[in-house]
Parts: sequence; structure tokens; C-alpha cells
Amino acid sequence: QVQLVESGGGSVQAGGSLRLSCAASGYTTAGLYMGWFRQAPGKERERVASLSTTGGFTTYADSVKGRFTISKDNAKNTLYLQMDSLKPEDTAMYYCAADTTSVVSATPRYWGQGTQVTVSS
Repeated sequence: QVQLVESGGGSVQAGGSLRLSCAASGYTTAGLYMGWFRQAPGKERERVASLSTTGGFTTYADSVKGRFTISKDNAKNTLYLQMDSLKPEDTAMYYCAADTTSVVSATPRYWGQGTQVTVSS
């Protein structure tokens, strides 16, 4: 069973930066497709970024391209999301997700509890 624990959320002013972390246990991140998703109140869940098992293939939502960077450290079994130039519309609960197959073409099986990001103008 894969367990995911996010951290790093918080409140920041527009233009600021945050780095989210997702610590995985029960499975090595080297064998996981992983991604970050977010959901704002009253809105549908959105896939923000994803990463292949090797880390060699990434995807980003158009709304975050050029501002967010997804990465992972297999030695630490941790996924990251570096968020720069944050905007108020980035305010949401951010979730880490993982699966042994693609997290893009199907809903991931494993989810963290979420970490709140709030960006003020």
C-alpha cells in the first residue's frame, strides 16, 4: 500500500514562491508515476503536473507552465512541486497522487491528504 504525505503549503503573497513536498512510503518512487493535483472551492479537480517513473517525461497544465516545476528525489522517496510567481488563482488544496501506471490517462489509485496553498493579492 502506497502512502503519501504532503507538506509545504501555506499562505504567500502574489509573486511569491512555495515548494510542496510529498513523502512516499510503501513503494519506491522510482517505480511510481506521480503527479500534483489541485482543487479550489466550487471548482473541479485539476491535474497540475505529472512525472513519469524515470522523471524523464513531465506534463503541466497550461495555467502553470513556466511557473511550476515538478521533480522527485528517489533517494529520499519524495516528490516536489516548486511553485514560483504564484497568483491568487493558484489558491487551492494541493494533492499528491501516484500509481504504478500513468496518472494522466487514468485516475491515480493513491492520494495524499492534501496541503492548502493560499495566495493573496
